[in-house]
Amino acid sequence: MSASKSLFGTNGIRGLANVELTPDVVVKIGLAVGTFFGKKNLLLGYDARTSGPMLAKAVMSGLTATGCNVYFAGMAPTPSLQFAVKNHKLDGGVIVTASHNPAEYNGIKVLWNDGIEISHEQEVEIERIYFDKNFNFASWDKLGKIRDRLGINDEYISAIKRRVDVEKISKKHFHIVVDPVNSVGGLTAPSLMRELGCKVTSINANIDGTFPGRQPEPCPESLGELAATVKAIGADIGVAFDGDADRSIFVDENGEVYMGDKTFAIVLKQFLLKNEGATVVTPVSSSTLIKNIADTYKGKIEWTKVGSVTVSHKMREVNAKLGGEENGGVFYEPHQAVRDGAMTTALLLEIMAETGKKLSELVDEQPQYFIEKCKVECPNEKKAVLQTKIFEQFKNGNISTIDGVKIWFDDQSSILIRASGTEPVYRMYVEAKTREKALELIGEYRLRLEELLQSI
Repeated sequence: MSASKSLFGTNGIRGLANVELTPDVVVKIGLAVGTFFGKKNLLLGYDARTSGPMLAKAVMSGLTATGCNVYFAGMAPTPSLQFAVKNHKLDGGVIVTASHNPAEYNGIKVLWNDGIEISHEQEVEIERIYFDKNFNFASWDKLGKIRDRLGINDEYISAIKRRVDVEKISKKHFHIVVDPVNSVGGLTAPSLMRELGCKVTSINANIDGTFPGRQPEPCPESLGELAATVKAIGADIGVAFDGDADRSIFVDENGEVYMGDKTFAIVLKQFLLKNEGATVVTPVSSSTLIKNIADTYKGKIEWTKVGSVTVSHKMREVNAKLGGEENGGVFYEPHQAVRDGAMTTALLLEIMAETGKKLSELVDEQPQYFIEKCKVECPNEKKAVLQTKIFEQFKNGNISTIDGVKIWFDDQSSILIRASGTEPVYRMYVEAKTREKALELIGEYRLRLEELLQSI
């Protein structure tokens, strides 16, 4: 991490636990964060990864050494911790999580007093403190205090219930299958669903930081067990969370897995029916479907670079009440302007209850696009050179360079090629009006990307 003089990626700090993120490194990150805040009151929590308790204690040491008071919440979903910062009027927070990354990774997210992750400019300030080792150590008699902050998951569940029509949902007696990937989503989502009157079946629900059930990133190829379970027991809907439960991917009653664009479009349509002319924020990686829905129901889109931090900050800037990402992140500002898997699930159940329609019916009403994704391994040090080569090769097409290169084709298909901010890979997002076309494009452009990489 230090070789490139940067710590933060697209979404916080990430690294291999006890290799890149050692206790020694994380204590210094805690010192940098504590120096940045300056003797403030900060919340601290972590997800289910095996390295979580170790690294959380390291962060705690760094924070208290600078005079910050730490309110320790323990294990909790990221959106629960974000809500707690705002709800308890704390000055900020630190979350030890690697979100969707595999079990051997961990990471650190830093929150501002509204629960939203700090800006990229503030991240640069923390990086400067870290690399210059310009830490403000408190004197022995002014060290920060450590207090437990218990009960935040219950408060979070109650807050979500205040944002939906519980009675309307309860009357439907939905049967939902919840897959929290052996992580912190299991601490809140099943309880929330039961309190919404649902019958709940859980899979991969026991806490296990090795993620034995599936990989933490919820995607169609990893959700076969969820899809099969929904079909086998005749459930109405299934939901899968990522490792820190801020993203949710849904399965309909037929066992069909939907990418986040399709379910975000459902939420967007219902939101615009009630809020005509409203602004919605979404990254350039989102499907044309989102633009179709916004145009049809008189909404305005603010396009951003990829990254939940960017979406949250743009929402705050333009006073938007809704945001969304193709990866299953939905940002519902009346609750909080961050992505929140449990809140998204409650909103979708409310829409199903209000319309009387099954999830498959709500999706079938939409303009249909087929989305395919892939990633190509690329060492971090080669990313910038590869980006230049990509731009040179495709600059004469109909492109956008808001984030990476997005190419639009005449038949309404498109492809986005961009460097990951959290992994040594390039990501490709393809959409087309047929699955065959989407697969054809992903195959063609993957090969072209690999050839460009080999030429470096």
